[in-house]
This record gives sequence, structure tokens and C-alpha cells, in this order.
Amino acid sequence: MPALTDAFTIAGDVRIPKIGFGTWQIPDGPEAYDSVRAALDAGYRHIDTALAYGNEESVGRAVRDSGLDRDEVFITTKLPAEIKDADGARRAFEQSQQGLDLGHIDLYLIHAPWPWTSIGSDHRDGNVAVWKVFEQLYASGRTRSIGVSNFSVDDLESLVAATDVRPHANQIKWHVGSTESATTAWCQTRGVLVEGYSPLATGGLLDQEVLTSVAERVGRTPAQVAIRYLLERDVLPLPKSVTPKRIAENADVDFELDEQALRDLDAVRA
Repeated sequence: MPALTDAFTIAGDVRIPKIGFGTWQIPDGPEAYDSVRAALDAGYRHIDTALAYGNEESVGRAVRDSGLDRDEVFITTKLPAEIKDADGARRAFEQSQQGLDLGHIDLYLIHAPWPWTSIGSDHRDGNVAVWKVFEQLYASGRTRSIGVSNFSVDDLESLVAATDVRPHANQIKWHVGSTESATTAWCQTRGVLVEGYSPLATGGLLDQEVLTSVAERVGRTPAQVAIRYLLERDVLPLPKSVTPKRIAENADVDFELDEQALRDLDAVRA
């Protein structure tokens, strides 16, 4: 399916498949392993994990057991949000790389600009210290690209002003009705790829009236329309499921939404 083989380009010449398989809240062990294997079998070539998810070992083992060449699969992982010092960042990267056991990382992200226990608190200095480690990892080739997650415009601007490498990606919550317009515009006008996690609003969108109406009109499921909407807006979707049928369905998005459908979806407010 072209949607699974098409790619955005980041960091100059790094191809990142346009749909990623998210693994948030999928426990380590058989569930994570089986889900990632199902995704790879369905044609996904981009897997998104994080040290905080606790499932890197299962993700890595699933990729290794898939029979695919390492370079065929794009792997994203993340520095835990509470780590805001250089030494901690170095240790966490080593832990992720060891856990995945896949060699290089393709995209390494700061999971959030603040610890989850104090959302909105000021950690600009810590983010700069961590980012300088990221720049070193990028320069050495241990990660092919670097980025952030959950960063607002203010977070991005303070980071860019104090460092040398602009983030290659910003992974944010992005779905019909919640499109983070200011952050998205800042990123897209500066060549920062926007990745959208929870593109189905963790299932909360699937009964949304406008979405179901558009889905009926185009002959697709609400989930497929919700994911396609991100692609139409040049945002990389990261759908997640543990059900093989839904994993495959979420990637079957090789259709286009017409201008009326896009206008209707743009007008939805969460």
C-alpha cells in the first residue's frame, strides 16, 4: 500500500514512512511483540516507541524476528520527559539502544518539555542541556535524526534560540477537532515534520457526527478517514491497536478526501 511505502523527508535526506505504528500503553512481552509483528506483517515500516513505554525490548525483538533488513524499518524512541540533564540523557540513550538491540536509532525525541508530574513547568535550561547531547548523538550517527514531542511554539523557539540543530520533528497530539494550529504552522513553515499521536483520539472520535458522515460518503471507516485527514494535512499519523484486523485497516488509507470533506473536518472542534 503506497501510504505505507510513501515517506516524508527529514534531516536532509532521511526518509520516514508516512504512517507509523504507535506502541503507547502496549505492555512489554507477548502483547507488544505480537502487535509489532502484526504491524510489520501488514506492511508498516515505521515503529514508534519510548523508554517510558517499557516495551523497547519486545519492539526490538519483533523487528529482529521479522526477517526484514534493519534499514527497512524506521525506529523512533524517546528520552523520558523527567530527564533534563546531559548525563541522564546519555544514560537513557544507552538504555534505549541496548533494549532495542537494533543498532542505530532512526529518530530520537525529547518526550516532553516538562516532567509529566509538573506539566507546564519551566525546564528550558534542561531542554537545552539535553538537546546538546542529542546534537552529539546525531553528529555521530547513533541516531539519524532528532526531534521533540509535546513542544509548543514557545518551547520550540526557546530551544532553537540556544542550540545549533533545529528539531527535525515534533510529535504532538493531533486529530480531527484538535489540530494544534499554531504549533503546526510554526513547524511546517520551518521544515519541522509534525507527527500526530492519538489520531483517533484514543477511540473517542469514532462516533463523531461529522467524521461518520464523511466516512459514509467516501465509503470508508471513520478510523480510516481520521487517519487520512492527517496525511492530507501533511501530518504523520501514529495509529495504535493490538488487533491485527484494525492494525491493517488503519493503514488502508490509499484514498483522497475532497475539499468539502476537508472543510467539514477542519470545522470540527473537540
